[in-house]
Amino acid sequence: MRAVWRAACAAVRRRRLQTIVILLVTLVSTGAMVIALGLVDSASSPFERTFGKQRGPHVIAAFDSAKVSDRQLARAARRPGVEAAAGPFAQATVDVPRGAGQYGLGGRVTVVGRSGPGGPVDRVDLWAGRWATRPGEIVLNRQSDWTARDLGKRIRLPSGPTLTIVGFAFELSGAADAWVAPDQITALHPTAAQMLFRFTDASSDARLRAQLATVTQGLPKHALTASESYLTLKHQTAGPARLYATYLLAFGVLGIAVAVLIVANVVSGAVISGFRHIGVLKSLGFTPGQVVAVYLTMVSLPAVVGCALGTAVGNVVSRPFFRFVFTGPDSGVFRDDVGVPPWVNALALLGMPVVCALAALLPAVRAHRLSAARAISAGSAPRAGRALGVQRRLAGSRLPRSVSLGVGLPFARPGRSGLTLAAVLLGVTTVTFATGLATTMTRFATAGQDAYQVSVYASNVRHSDRELESLLRSLPGAREVTAASLTDVRMAGSARNVMFGARRGDRPQLDSVLTKGRWPRGTGEVAASSAFLRRHGLRIGDHLTLEKGDRREVEVVVGEVMEQNNQLVIGDWSTMMALFPREVPFEYHIKLQDGADADAYARAVEAADSGTDLELNSPDPAAQAINGSAAALTLLLAVVASLGVFNTVVLNTHDRRRDLGMLKSIGMTPRQVTVMMVTSMALLGALGSLLGIPLGIAGYDLVVPRMADAVDIALPSYMTDVWHPPALAGLALAGLVIGVLGALIPARRAARLTIAEVLHNE
Repeated sequence: MRAVWRAACAAVRRRRLQTIVILLVTLVSTGAMVIALGLVDSASSPFERTFGKQRGPHVIAAFDSAKVSDRQLARAARRPGVEAAAGPFAQATVDVPRGAGQYGLGGRVTVVGRSGPGGPVDRVDLWAGRWATRPGEIVLNRQSDWTARDLGKRIRLPSGPTLTIVGFAFELSGAADAWVAPDQITALHPTAAQMLFRFTDASSDARLRAQLATVTQGLPKHALTASESYLTLKHQTAGPARLYATYLLAFGVLGIAVAVLIVANVVSGAVISGFRHIGVLKSLGFTPGQVVAVYLTMVSLPAVVGCALGTAVGNVVSRPFFRFVFTGPDSGVFRDDVGVPPWVNALALLGMPVVCALAALLPAVRAHRLSAARAISAGSAPRAGRALGVQRRLAGSRLPRSVSLGVGLPFARPGRSGLTLAAVLLGVTTVTFATGLATTMTRFATAGQDAYQVSVYASNVRHSDRELESLLRSLPGAREVTAASLTDVRMAGSARNVMFGARRGDRPQLDSVLTKGRWPRGTGEVAASSAFLRRHGLRIGDHLTLEKGDRREVEVVVGEVMEQNNQLVIGDWSTMMALFPREVPFEYHIKLQDGADADAYARAVEAADSGTDLELNSPDPAAQAINGSAAALTLLLAVVASLGVFNTVVLNTHDRRRDLGMLKSIGMTPRQVTVMMVTSMALLGALGSLLGIPLGIAGYDLVVPRMADAVDIALPSYMTDVWHPPALAGLALAGLVIGVLGALIPARRAARLTIAEVLHNE
């Protein structure tokens, strides 16, 4: 065994280039696989981990305080099927004008009286400050949009007292927007009692409804006023994660396939190119089994190191990326609850070396059967095969001799060339897929972005609605001003409120993107978000009834807009006035003149009215992250494919040292040698482009619609119409670029090979 180990270590040291290639290929391939599989795993489980850690409620139930007592609710919580319960907590619904600048509070806000953040169900994470324990204090449920400096600031509730912010906390279930002490909630006029239930069987909505029915069986009729299942929250929360996981799964599959192909190519080529060394080992007395062990060890050493480094790199790179993916206003905050799971690391550390060993086993077993003389001959004797036949047939063409010789080289090792072609093909597939995805996401991110550059929120302004609009128009740089409002209304037949938005001014469509139908043209017509239509089973042409107080309007859906909000309906300003005559805009969107400075305009607004809150328009961060990560992963896989080409040219150079020496002896110049070697890989690159572009388009058509479905939006046709002749012509060069770049360095190295070196080798 010692002799095997010493021979393997000596081979690793002697074949430095081969060792480095195997190490780099396994490092990059393993890193790509760790990131892809880690995100797929995290996309399916972060909600469960955080929800379980917080002991989140399976059902949030609101009961009419006038119909049921706290004692009855406590008795109901002990019914069979209830694993744990918290409450009853007094619950008040407070109307806060949107845009009031109250840390994101706006519309109908749920405030709950609760004595502390702990308990058997729904344990709240207190991130800053302390819990509200006295009257006049409030804790906000905020995952973002706050800093520790905001502690101590005051919130004035229109229907209640002024409260001091003493803490910021977060709980995933969304049971409350804010918490106050039980002694304070009375001043907010609570009308409901909140109960939080965890059930023994929470596997489906049907089971949850059945168990909730058991709990409420002995309570007064209509005591239960509202309930919400955690499964609905889970679907909404996991949307952004599904968005990323869908396309990264595609990259993961491509990455694993490329990695396996390249590793197999590199390893099997290393064994085949070492046949001469195998013959020498056999002539020195190594048994066939020892020879196989030498080559498996020689390949496994750099592969194991590459896998270990790739796993470490994948874990380091994945953490900031996962943090972005799973942190945000729509995804929930999972913080340190996501990462690469142990099984992914174990698969990377064990799986890739196994792939390398299996790739080396077949040619090693072939060498096992060769005699010493045949092995030595196989490593150095000239071969006349398919390559020579192709070159002879091309000799009569007008192609330069170096080109005709290069075209024939891939046929000398068809197996090796086939693996290289497959890797290039997948590289081109990746580039094509990523190009289409980036085009769509860029159009998605910039859709409507030129509608405005500055948003002004009317929080505590001194001016009236019309005065503020006139002021904004008069400031230097303003071109268009659009006023907008958003209010909660009820939809007949639905238990949840609807967010009705309307715009008034120069650009009533603002930044909304119409995917189907047309825009509303007056009272009685609305456009709805894709998610809203899917949720309520509506289509263009259907009618819905909106209610606000004693006012009631029947609307027809005339358009569908690209919007993820599943509560959003957009109508004409006249419809807003019909439902809510006293409504005034709470935000104003300003489109600036060409060349105007948005920061200067914002400073001018603040100087004119210090009660305004401002925000500058910025690109969609999710689209930026997808484009950035797709570009990084594409580059990663292109590098892996280029490494495969690099390795193929290195092996071809090693195999044909005698031929190169002979060609140089009859006058072939170093430049012609370089052209010959690069041409051999350019041919594979051209074939890879020819086959890879259709596969990339097919992958785009498969993945992008699923990405849109993951976040409940519909994309307009102009965002998905990305395949045009100029783009396809550019993509056709991808395979050539991969082939030429991968071949250039080893080809130049082969060109510098002298006749004396060849003779010395012989």
